Amino acid sequence: MSLSPNIPEERESYPYETASTPRWVLLSVIVLFVLLALLAYGGYAERARLEADLSKSSEKANVLSAQLDQANARIAELKAHVEGTEQKLGMTRTELAQAASRAESIRKAQKTSDERLSEQLGKVKQESEEKIGYVASEVGGAKKEIEATKTDLEATKGKLERVIGDAGVMSGLIARNREDLDVLRRRGERNIFEFDLQKSKSPQRVGPVQLALNKADAKKQRYTMTVFADDKAIEKKDRSANEPIQFYVNAGGAGRELYEVVVFSVAKDHAVGYLTTPKNAGAAAAKPASQ
Repeated sequence: MSLSPNIPEERESYPYETASTPRWVLLSVIVLFVLLALLAYGGYAERARLEADLSKSSEKANVLSAQLDQANARIAELKAHVEGTEQKLGMTRTELAQAASRAESIRKAQKTSDERLSEQLGKVKQESEEKIGYVASEVGGAKKEIEATKTDLEATKGKLERVIGDAGVMSGLIARNREDLDVLRRRGERNIFEFDLQKSKSPQRVGPVQLALNKADAKKQRYTMTVFADDKAIEKKDRSANEPIQFYVNAGGAGRELYEVVVFSVAKDHAVGYLTTPKNAGAAAAKPASQ
């Protein structure tokens, strides 16, 4: 059989298989590469962090070193100051021992003084308590005496009288003898100046005024007297015993004050009595004595 030259000749075909890499190997390589990349990045980051920490630590070390240098400088300065102070004070061990000895001596002396003072205070306290007890007893006695005096004053008050004086003014309580005068003095209502006036042309000072006895009639218990006060001479003529003689004395801005003279005993050539003035009365200007 003849073949046509235009018809190609058919050849037999066989399947062709090529050799290829497994997929898991590729995946393993990729994973390994990624892990290596991650490890490399982590190592780089850790290195950068360590370098930063190291830089900070270095800076802190520098700061601490500077502070340490300053502290050492201060310590050196203080040491020099202390040494200088010790040199200035000149305090040696011997001197310190002497100072301690003196301090101990002073302490012992102070202790002795305190003990002595305590003993003296105890004695003073005991004496004070004894004196206080004595004073309390005296005060009690004085209180009884005051009560007795008060009772006596109340009892004798009825013996004293109030009468109209020669100036027409109601007088205070009138004393007719020395006993009554003592009662008036204890009452303390007015100033009292007692006198024993001798008959004379020259006046006699009695308290803030001057008095002159001109006449004295013991039988009739009458007298004549001249009072010198405020540069005036006031004659009280033919007055009787126990009759208040009244006159006024200038008291500056306070106006005039009433003074009283009472004679309770007239003897030959002398008269006994008293002058009373207000408690707040000043010293009246008495007329100079004249012949």
